[in-house]
Amino acid sequence: MWVIVFPIIIQNLLNAAVGSADVAMLNFVGQSALSAVSVANQYFGIAGMVIYGISTGASMLCAQYWGKGDRMAVLKVQGISLRFTITSGSIMMLAALFIPHYMMRVYTPDAELIRLGSTYLRIIAVSYLLWSISETYMSVLRSIGQVTKATIISTTAPVLNVLLNAVFIFGFFGFPRLGIMGVAMATTISRIIQIVVCLAFSAREKEIKLDFTMMIARYPVLIKDFLHIAVPAIINDVSWGLAYSMYTVIMGHLGSDVLAANAIVTVARDLGTIVGFALAGATGIILGQMLGKSEFEKAKAGAHRLVILSAVTGLIGGLLIFAVSPFIVKGASITPGAKDLLAFMLMLQSYYCMGQTVNTSIIVGVFQLEATHGLEPSVTPSTCGDTLCLWGFSRHSYLNSLLRSYMHFCLRMNL
Repeated sequence: MWVIVFPIIIQNLLNAAVGSADVAMLNFVGQSALSAVSVANQYFGIAGMVIYGISTGASMLCAQYWGKGDRMAVLKVQGISLRFTITSGSIMMLAALFIPHYMMRVYTPDAELIRLGSTYLRIIAVSYLLWSISETYMSVLRSIGQVTKATIISTTAPVLNVLLNAVFIFGFFGFPRLGIMGVAMATTISRIIQIVVCLAFSAREKEIKLDFTMMIARYPVLIKDFLHIAVPAIINDVSWGLAYSMYTVIMGHLGSDVLAANAIVTVARDLGTIVGFALAGATGIILGQMLGKSEFEKAKAGAHRLVILSAVTGLIGGLLIFAVSPFIVKGASITPGAKDLLAFMLMLQSYYCMGQTVNTSIIVGVFQLEATHGLEPSVTPSTCGDTLCLWGFSRHSYLNSLLRSYMHFCLRMNL
């Protein structure tokens, strides 16, 4: 299990490190730049939820077909997934290129934040498309056990992003200080290099290559199976992503202090849930391969162990956030009012971690895998539970998280 989990932990850690580096470096640019990037990146979060939902469906199906030894089916599922992720990435790219001002106005009426965020969105626009391709291929590689290759590909963008951020923000090696434009350029360049690395690995891969021709052919049975898994995952993830995004809409109308505090809290939350989310990702792969081999009892026992382990890691993550909160508040270069908000929001996040990691393991690793074998309805349990709690109790994130965990536990016991 840990052979799969550790590479995913490394990837999640590096992704969180990029967010930490952005926040730390943008502190030196100014609070407006920090807030603008935080708002603009909400669209990356929404696109990520769609792409992640599609990739989750592909990963689960690929793991099962790989367990059966059906290589061609894996290639076909990858083609179906690419068809959907590239479409999603292209829509976001075009929106960021042509209507970035309208995208920013959804979240904030502040003219300065709209101006800065629009510039950022235009520069990173192509990243949406490139990311959709690389994320699909990495999810397929993980599903067939090629986690080391997937990790190498996934680490290129975060590592380069951090290094280029420093170069473009602070003007190292003779480059001008570009501020928020530098952050956007670093993101785009790192994604371009990542897709090059992805294509290079694909060219040398013997088992599963990144084959775009598979996007064109039609596979009615496979598409039906894929949509049966992917649509609930997408609905759940988009519902989740939009609910989080609504927090930012509300905060954007409360002022720059709230947005700046939330940007820092988001990084802390990502760091606190690294191991738990890695376990959730590994759950789908490990259990999918077991189900592909018809090892149902083994998969059931494994599901219980993984969910319990995710609860433990979430608890540890929450305690770590609580422990380091005073140092985070002290080191933040934001206004005194924003620091007061930051301290309170960090306290809430320390409660939130365990519920979030448990929810993710159950939704991503258990409910959706059961749906692929007709063991439960494909949408109702996880999607309805999340939608009710996220949208019905969105004002109290810690209560929201605990209630979602309780609902998922009850559903799990009754199904």
